[in-house]
Amino acid sequence: MENVKAAMENAGSAGKAEAINYQSVKQKFQSYLKHPGSFIVMLLVMLGAIITFAVLLFLIAYILINGVPHIKPSLFAFEYTSENASLMPALINTIIMTLLSLLIAVPFGIFSAIFLVEYAGKGNKFVEVIRLTTETLSGIPSIVYGLFGMLFFVNTLGWGFSLLAGAFTLAIMILPLIMRTTEEALKAVPDSFREGSFGLGAGKLRTVFKIVLPSAIPGILAGIILAVGRIVGETAALIYTAGTVAQVPTNVFGSGRTLAVHMYNLSSEGLYMDQAYATAVILLILVVGINTISSVIAKKTDKSVERKE
Repeated sequence: MENVKAAMENAGSAGKAEAINYQSVKQKFQSYLKHPGSFIVMLLVMLGAIITFAVLLFLIAYILINGVPHIKPSLFAFEYTSENASLMPALINTIIMTLLSLLIAVPFGIFSAIFLVEYAGKGNKFVEVIRLTTETLSGIPSIVYGLFGMLFFVNTLGWGFSLLAGAFTLAIMILPLIMRTTEEALKAVPDSFREGSFGLGAGKLRTVFKIVLPSAIPGILAGIILAVGRIVGETAALIYTAGTVAQVPTNVFGSGRTLAVHMYNLSSEGLYMDQAYATAVILLILVVGINTISSVIAKKTDKSVERKE
């Protein structure tokens, strides 16, 4: 009987705890009246969230309303003319530019972050200098990168206005972003993973590439997604390095415009505003598609890592 009473008392206390933790709207409002500071903070947070969502929704709706009616088959012609203002060459150049930039920046960014986190000692002044340099590079305007790319890649190296010059310039731009996100992703991996691997006899290199790096892939992919967004939306740096020719070059040393540069040229001329809005729709779809694919890959990779663990 005593056990039954104790169980009933525990159940009652648990029910009271649940009742205490649960608050109705009226109770929440009364608590906010007692603490007006919390009420003001709550209102500011809700207002900020609503404004952010409303601005994003307005931008997407504005682009779609003005751009979707002007999407025509002539916009997807392989050759650009003054009559069709085709975006297909710019779309192909955007994909090529994105792949080239990631091919250059991703290996350097990931391996640099591995060195900083796994191999460099804590409190190393050289590491602090590298981190300060990457943070400084993150704050430099894109027009400065464009001028550097024009002076070094275009003029000094003699590459001219080309996709390769634009890709190297963009790679330098996104390198700090990939390094920092990869570094934070590697730091987020628990030290117990490394200790367990070392305890089982694995070496440093095997531990990094078999244990630590797979666990950090979701965070690394998040940085790559952000880098892709910057590549696709970049204009100033590419005008000075890749040029504005509306055609698909035969090789990486040929000049070509991306979708963002194409949209800028159309809108600046003032003669193809309808085509510019249509290009904005395609650019929006491209960015959303790339982000969706990257998110799916990150989720599948995360699940596979959890299964291995």
